[in-house]
Amino acid sequence: MTDESTGGSGRGTAADPDRRSKVGRVIAERNLDGLGEELERRWTGDARERHSLRELADYFNRRVLRAAMDEQGIDVLDGEVENFYELLTGESVSGGMEVQTERRLERDGLDVAALKSDFVSHQAVHTYLTKYRGAESTSNDSESKTPETRTTLQQLRSRVQAVTETSLDALRSADELTLGDFDVYVDVRITCNDCQSQYSVGELLDRGRCQCE
Repeated sequence: MTDESTGGSGRGTAADPDRRSKVGRVIAERNLDGLGEELERRWTGDARERHSLRELADYFNRRVLRAAMDEQGIDVLDGEVENFYELLTGESVSGGMEVQTERRLERDGLDVAALKSDFVSHQAVHTYLTKYRGAESTSNDSESKTPETRTTLQQLRSRVQAVTETSLDALRSADELTLGDFDVYVDVRITCNDCQSQYSVGELLDRGRCQCE
């Protein structure tokens, strides 16, 4: 297998096969030489060392975050990268907390929008490993789509919450709205029109079905 290393600036060229995949492009642009081989080793290793695609995606994204922080000269303590990554992407993190984290990183000179656009999904990792590196895993890595769907919906809910908080704060600052200390709750519920059962998104995904026979 050939690695993504392009030498010099690490930007690569359009002719580089890996650059046709998002994972390969980010590796080259973020100068993460050797990370492709490491992902492959972690995916195809023996049972004690093997990682799932989701674990690899999170590992990759944390490496991207660390590279971005290093580039800006941001000093980090042990565990801080993992903490920042959780605050930026975690399901249980509120929209307000995510926005605060983004603003803090932006004050340190980090382009958060560009950073988050370089984060990859486990499908992107799978495509990169199988199509561009020709790797095969001996494990059954055909994972359920439910966790990813849950993450996507949670991120959308958090974004609606954050935008609402920011908008109300702006109106209050402009003296167009009178409002004390407040919290924003976004509740999405699903009703099955056939059996009339009703669930929150989390409840429905946990159950895996409504009450229809």
